[in-house]
Amino acid sequence: QVQPVESGGDRVQAGSSLTLSCTFSGIDAADFARGWFRQAPGKEREGIACIAFHSGNTYYQESVEGRFTISRDNAKNTIYLQMNSLKPEETAMYYCAAITRLDCSGSWWNYRVGAWGPGTQVNVSS
Repeated sequence: QVQPVESGGDRVQAGSSLTLSCTFSGIDAADFARGWFRQAPGKEREGIACIAFHSGNTYYQESVEGRFTISRDNAKNTIYLQMNSLKPEETAMYYCAAITRLDCSGSWWNYRVGAWGPGTQVNVSS
C-alpha cells in the first residue's frame, strides 16, 4: 500500500517561506505523479500542486502559482513543496499523495491512490 509521510510544517508569519517534504513507501518512483493537497479548518481538502514523477511536468492551482514550487527527488522517492509569500488564509494541514496518472493533466486530484499520510500543519500568522 502506498504510504506517504509529510514533514516540514511550522508556525510562520505572513510573507515567510517554508519547504515541505513528503516521502513515499510502497510505490515505484517512476510510475505515478505526485500531488500536494491542503485542508484548511472547515473547508474541503484541495489539490494545489502536482508533479509528473518521470517527466517533471507540473500543475499549480491558480491561488499558489508563482509562489509555490513542487519538485521531486526520484532517488529518494520524495517530493517537496517550496512555499513563498505565505498568507494567513493558507493555514492548513498539508498532505501529499500519489496520483494514478503519469502526468498532472485533467482533474488529477481525483486520482489519488493509497492512504492519506498524517499531514503536516502549517500555521501562518498575520
